[in-house]
Amino acid sequence: MRVISGEAKGRPLKAVPGQTTRPTTDKVKEAMFSIIGPYFDGERVLDLFAGTGGLGIEALSRGAGHAVFIDVNPRSVEVVRRNLEATGLAARAEAYRNDARRAIRQLERKGAKFDLVFLDPPYADKDCDELLGELAGRGLLADRAVAVVEHDAGFDYGDRFGPFGRSRHAVYGETALSIYRYEGEEHHDR
Repeated sequence: MRVISGEAKGRPLKAVPGQTTRPTTDKVKEAMFSIIGPYFDGERVLDLFAGTGGLGIEALSRGAGHAVFIDVNPRSVEVVRRNLEATGLAARAEAYRNDARRAIRQLERKGAKFDLVFLDPPYADKDCDELLGELAGRGLLADRAVAVVEHDAGFDYGDRFGPFGRSRHAVYGETALSIYRYEGEEHHDR
């Protein structure tokens, strides 16, 4: 695992010990960033099931301005912090140990807003549509924010839910990427 492009290109990323995380493969990461980027200009990023932090770190390396990393596993948060230090990107990031839903409530209290959201939960979790709805409902998404959902290829969130419309869907073996655009409350429940 490494950073593919940008200012930290080629830097290796540490993995989380044990079998509880499933890092995004370089092939899927490369495809993902060619769809949503490839480069950024100061965007605010939320990596909600951070694991190693690979997705948020890749976005920072490619020019995103700030990233918040959330993971419920304390080992993951430690690995994210180490990876941020190793890539020289720690000054533009925060990493917290928290459950996704509790983290959303805390981010709302802080007045956070995000342009880009990564959701790569364990494949058994199939509630990314609810989590995105909560992010939108709590005012945490900038207008036209992009949400990248990595999920089991056998599951489909559909083309639209709430104020989100899917712009791309791609399958790579057992992994699927669904990329949604937040269209604001005026598109809600169309």
